[in-house]
Amino acid sequence: MLDGDYVRRAVAEFVGAFALIFVGAGSGVYGNILVAAFANGLVIAVMVSAVGFISGGHFNPAVTLGFLVTRRISAALAAVYWLAQLGAAALAALLLRWVLPAPATLRSGVPALAAGLSSGKGVVIEAVLTFFLVWVIFATAADPRGTFKQIAGLAIGLTIVLDVLMGGGLTGAAMNPARAFGPQLVDDRWANGWVWYVGPAAGGVIAAVVYELLYLRPPRPAPVGPPETGVEEPAPGEAAGS
Repeated sequence: MLDGDYVRRAVAEFVGAFALIFVGAGSGVYGNILVAAFANGLVIAVMVSAVGFISGGHFNPAVTLGFLVTRRISAALAAVYWLAQLGAAALAALLLRWVLPAPATLRSGVPALAAGLSSGKGVVIEAVLTFFLVWVIFATAADPRGTFKQIAGLAIGLTIVLDVLMGGGLTGAAMNPARAFGPQLVDDRWANGWVWYVGPAAGGVIAAVVYELLYLRPPRPAPVGPPETGVEEPAPGEAAGS
């Protein structure tokens, strides 16, 4: 029903990405890793469950890139998704800057590297965490054997939780260029900014391609079994008696 309906799909992506940045980045005001992990995980679980059937529930340019590379989304629709995701992130971050108390602007959601952590290590951490996220998305949402209608939102949300619990204190565990872009743009803080674009993009593409090749590509045709006569039929393309 929504084939070619870019507007309604884009609105779903916009609302989901806006919710992620507003709730996820806004939870940083409490300075508690558990609060941040569950805030980010719950908002994704809810939004994927709510509108996943409309847009796929990407809310993340790295996820959309994985779907584009594996040809599960058109380039035109991917571009629309990226505009919606990044625009929503900027608007959510701008609203946060306005509503949060002044001291909270020091923790307004801009991801940062832990003291002593190099940008190279930060990229690897973001790539690995995003790999887990996109792997779970493909397994639960893209794979027709998955459980999209039942638990995809829950599984994806819990993946966000475990990723933030591991990487939140190291890189901020953005796993999402939009999650980094909105706060960076509004606060004009771009130190080591490439970490939160290269890392998620690399991790997302690797996960998407590996899952696609291993589990979603059609298997090679099975050899034709012997008929009732007991004479083995030649495989397609083989000459009889060869």
